[in-house]
Amino acid sequence: MTEHVPQAPASTSPPRRERASLALLELLVATDRHGSISAAARALGVSQPSASAGMRRLERHLGLELVTRSTRGARLTETGRATATWAREVVEASDRFETSAAALREAPSARIRLAASLTIAEYLAPRWLATLAATATTAATAGTPGAPGAPAASPDVELLVRNSRTVMELVLADEADLGFIESSTMRRGLRSRTLARDELLVVVAPTHPWAARRRRTATVDELVSGGLVVRERGSGTRETLEKSLVAAGARLPDHLPYLGSTASLKTAVQYGGAVAVLSRLTVADDLARGTLVEIQVPGLDLSRRLRMVWKDGTELSAPARQIAAVATGAPPPPAPPSRERRRPQAAPAR
Repeated sequence: MTEHVPQAPASTSPPRRERASLALLELLVATDRHGSISAAARALGVSQPSASAGMRRLERHLGLELVTRSTRGARLTETGRATATWAREVVEASDRFETSAAALREAPSARIRLAASLTIAEYLAPRWLATLAATATTAATAGTPGAPGAPAASPDVELLVRNSRTVMELVLADEADLGFIESSTMRRGLRSRTLARDELLVVVAPTHPWAARRRRTATVDELVSGGLVVRERGSGTRETLEKSLVAAGARLPDHLPYLGSTASLKTAVQYGGAVAVLSRLTVADDLARGTLVEIQVPGLDLSRRLRMVWKDGTELSAPARQIAAVATGAPPPPAPPSRERRRPQAAPAR
């Protein structure tokens, strides 16, 4: 006679309640597969008392009699075998979920496009990317690559180097995920966060007449008319200088030599007798070596903020959040808890 196996009930919408433990469902499936709770305990690597306690807990949770117990051992009831059939589907679905998640972890690193103004691209971005790579390497060494809960790999980064104006345009056009600018002017449609405070310095060559002055100072008028070379329009460095001069009652001449990089400006200063206004970040080593000399200009405030920008209303991707955390000095997000499936443990008596 063919044994009748109850069918799964039709889908309904029962009141929300605590879900059955996946580990206990594994125990039920193993008991059905191996014929007894003791055999299931051996297969799962847990003790007989722990398995028995776990089965009683599952019965209380479901409100069903899953096991018939006698002096000869514990066997599943007809209800228990039917429930094990449904539980097997849940366990197999969980296995597929874990396999799919593992495949995502082993996929190529996510790609992200950054846009940064020249000073940030040359002097700050390389430090951030090196820190990000070192953190990912350390985390992978400490853990098991590809294991559940393992940290994400360092993202594959493309860095576009543009002036601050173009950086903002790229972010607004969705051609860059994050932007880093030196400009004090923000385009509408962007959000920002300050990364650091910076200061522009007036620099000349050691052979320049201003360098021979006892206090190494110059007036605002001398700066404007003293052979100044500047960055192109749209540069954050130029914008800061222009606004500072206006605040001091002066302005840049209409026609000044402009160059497109920090290196070219420094070359013009060192070998052409020019005067330049550059970020402290870019000239710190030159000042220490004595190849450039700082000139103080009283009444000229050349301080500024370096900022990270992103498109308003856009949710940053995980790689973008990783880079933002490093760039802003925010603590890295905590490692997610391990999703490794736990074996049934002894259940407390209720």
